Amino acid sequence: MSEPSKATNQKRAAPGNLPARSRAVMVYGCETLGKADSHHGTTLANIARKVADIAGLTFAGAYAAPDAGLPVPYLVPAQTLVGRKLAQDLGVRGAGDLFGGVVPYAFVATKAITHGLVAPGAAAPQGWSEDFVQRVVGATLPGFTAFTLGDARIAAMRLLALGPVRLKEPYGVGGLGQRVVHDERSLDEALAAMAPDVVEAHGLVAERDLDAPQTYSVGQVELAGLRASYCGTQGLTANNHGQKVYGGSTLTMVRGGLEALLRHPFDARTLAAVRAAMVYHEAALACYGDAGNMVLSRCNYDVAFGPPAGSAGHGQVLGGVLEQSWRVGGATGAELAALAALREDPRRARVVAATREVYGKGVRVPDDAEIYFQGEDRHAGPLTKYARLEPDSDGNA
Repeated sequence: MSEPSKATNQKRAAPGNLPARSRAVMVYGCETLGKADSHHGTTLANIARKVADIAGLTFAGAYAAPDAGLPVPYLVPAQTLVGRKLAQDLGVRGAGDLFGGVVPYAFVATKAITHGLVAPGAAAPQGWSEDFVQRVVGATLPGFTAFTLGDARIAAMRLLALGPVRLKEPYGVGGLGQRVVHDERSLDEALAAMAPDVVEAHGLVAERDLDAPQTYSVGQVELAGLRASYCGTQGLTANNHGQKVYGGSTLTMVRGGLEALLRHPFDARTLAAVRAAMVYHEAALACYGDAGNMVLSRCNYDVAFGPPAGSAGHGQVLGGVLEQSWRVGGATGAELAALAALREDPRRARVVAATREVYGKGVRVPDDAEIYFQGEDRHAGPLTKYARLEPDSDGNA
């Protein structure tokens, strides 16, 4: 069993001790980096170690400004970097300088950009792009983003006329921070529990709820001169509190950008997910990436398809991008496993890899898996996170 956290500990070094002109991989913005009781901090440290291994660099722990004469570090940020100035101060000039992304405004990195406002001129943050919203119509589910509780109520009431509505906090991850409302009363109860200043600062998403949707992961990564893209499915699992949360992804990765996926024999629904992700990706770059304000080396788009909740089986299927992730995410372990396989064998055209998150004790991990976390998380309880290549990877397809 391979464990990045153990296998590469000997590579850890302080920036001042690195050989001349060598470049280090450093994690930026994670207070719990490497702490045994933090699945986030431990996973991020092991992700950075894997990135360093693939790129042939040295992992040097948490970010520190380099000593004079040393190159700036390659960054693995815990979150999407906000603002070109911050990125430049950290030495990020392009996709070759980080595993993640840079955006011009904080809301651009969240679910908030996915839907339009309830009316022209409705409350919105500086930098809001209605052009983006128009470009992604048809590639997203019916929904709205609101920046006041009043607008959120208007948005949800419009959607409730069609069926149940899912309310989503823009910063929620792994399926958390969401609630489904079925009528006006449950809507008002949900909104009453929300802080007006939080909604004004970050927004609230209201969109049609789907019944037992299938969620796809579509993405693109660039690392050490190799660009590859993937598509696959993700699943839910029960956490230690009985809530349904992200449980892992199984991905097929191919060489090239997102468009390369269209040249492979995926089923029609998977190709529809890829096309929706491409629309979203290109719209983001067109509307928020002017003057070099966006840098994206790790992109993931969650795309869901399913019948609208409450439709009583009338055969209608809705689908679209739920959200984007331009930072290390739940599927990153699988992404790196596949990327490493492509890098090691130039003849290999596509690879299948998977990542799993399993709650509880006594979890059996496959012998060929790389463990990113296994222990007692301070908040989530017992949890195991691992990634592995799948046996049905086809080398030359």
